[in-house]
Amino acid sequence: MLADEFLSTPLAHRALHDVRDGRPENSLAAIRAAMARGYGIEIDLQLSRDGQAMVFHDDRLDRLTGAVGPVRQKTAAELAGIVLSGGKEGVPRFAEVLALVAGQVPLLVEIKDQDGALGPNVGTLEAAAAEAVRGYGGPLAFMSFNPESVAAMSRLAPGVPRGIVTEEYSAGEWPQLRAETRDRLREIPDYDRVGASFISHHASDLGRARVAGLKAAGASVLCWTVRSPQEEAEARKVADNVTFEGYLAKPGR
Repeated sequence: MLADEFLSTPLAHRALHDVRDGRPENSLAAIRAAMARGYGIEIDLQLSRDGQAMVFHDDRLDRLTGAVGPVRQKTAAELAGIVLSGGKEGVPRFAEVLALVAGQVPLLVEIKDQDGALGPNVGTLEAAAAEAVRGYGGPLAFMSFNPESVAAMSRLAPGVPRGIVTEEYSAGEWPQLRAETRDRLREIPDYDRVGASFISHHASDLGRARVAGLKAAGASVLCWTVRSPQEEAEARKVADNVTFEGYLAKPGR
């Protein structure tokens, strides 16, 4: 089950990032800032060419660095040397982040889908993530949009809580997915199969009946991404906790 800290401590989306203050998203600087304020932290994992779990959101380097091309075409050492735009540090290894956080605040880890199809082509990143957290102490949970990634984590790291990232799956936001795939995932049919204990649902879609049904059945409901105190107050009518950015959520509940 999800640790109580995940329900009581607001989660900084991609850590407490603000490039105006030299803290790019998913950077060590943003992670340090979140910890200093007592926030939980949400981060993303992508795979390096040499099979390391790296803390980075996009599958390409272009938006967040001065480099270009897919993340997985670079080794972990190469990625560590690529400075994040707006900051002074390179792309962190997951193991580096784990050593920094060291169980002091909740750490919510999203495993990014590696081929965009949200299908069964998974395993390498999941194995790297599971290896990195072996022996880690402190509140930690994995999640993914891809239920197959969550299923893989049930085998690779059975002691770590896991959940599914969920949303309305509009055609505009997910043009790469077939309509039948979007329709299926929208109903969150894999929750029990993958041994999930929570969902992290899109904040604008929290009124969906399936969300209410899962919560009534005992699922914890997190949400993403709220960007103001007003949005947070609305989301908390349904969600047990929020993932936030662009303002300072009130720590604790």
